[in-house]
Amino acid sequence: MRAVVRQAVRDVRTAPPPPPADTPADPSLAAARRLVDDLAANSHAIGELMLEVAPAYLSDTDAADVLALLCGQIGEPLEHGLAVRRYAMSGDHRALHGTVL
Repeated sequence: MRAVVRQAVRDVRTAPPPPPADTPADPSLAAARRLVDDLAANSHAIGELMLEVAPAYLSDTDAADVLALLCGQIGEPLEHGLAVRRYAMSGDHRALHGTVL
């Protein structure tokens, strides 16, 4: 039953948007865009792991209590852990601004 619910939540949850189809003409700008896209994809994957530990029904305050130990063990600031958790729930890059991006 747990696996079915987990899969249903993944199916409903918004995946990160695909990178833009057009690539900038400036090679350094294209490299920066790839770097940001890779960081966002990795943040989404880490956010899904954070959701395994602190499910989406928990508030940020309750999730902070649960994630503090995990973030401390993996060397990730708690603010980053909460931000990637919110990003995994919403798929909105703005959840990462000011913390991860």
